[in-house]
Amino acid sequence: MLDHVSIGVRNIAKAKLFYDAALGALGYRRLREAADLLGYGADSPRFWISPTDHPVDPDMRTGLHFCFTAPDRESVDAFYKQALEAGGRDNGKPGIRDLYAPDYYAAFVIDPDGYRIEAYCGGQ
Repeated sequence: MLDHVSIGVRNIAKAKLFYDAALGALGYRRLREAADLLGYGADSPRFWISPTDHPVDPDMRTGLHFCFTAPDRESVDAFYKQALEAGGRDNGKPGIRDLYAPDYYAAFVIDPDGYRIEAYCGGQ
């Protein structure tokens, strides 16, 4: 249904370090870069980042988060570890979330701007 998502961040250099590490663990990479733009994906950019003075206010009550598919549980674990090492904060350690499905394996982090990010795989 969605073709792409774009977010605004306060510090694009910090975002670059964070998303290079976190998304790299899932097999995604930075495919486009300019002074005011980053684009991540597998074959084409689907997640875009640009600088702004007014990013979305971090608020856990909104329910807003972005979930990235992972090829396997090991990559979910790596996403979590690398995201924290690159300046993210814990929002849910890797594990089964049987509330969603018996094989729903996910990890949750908060990026340097307060966006909630999830990595997920199922069927294992």
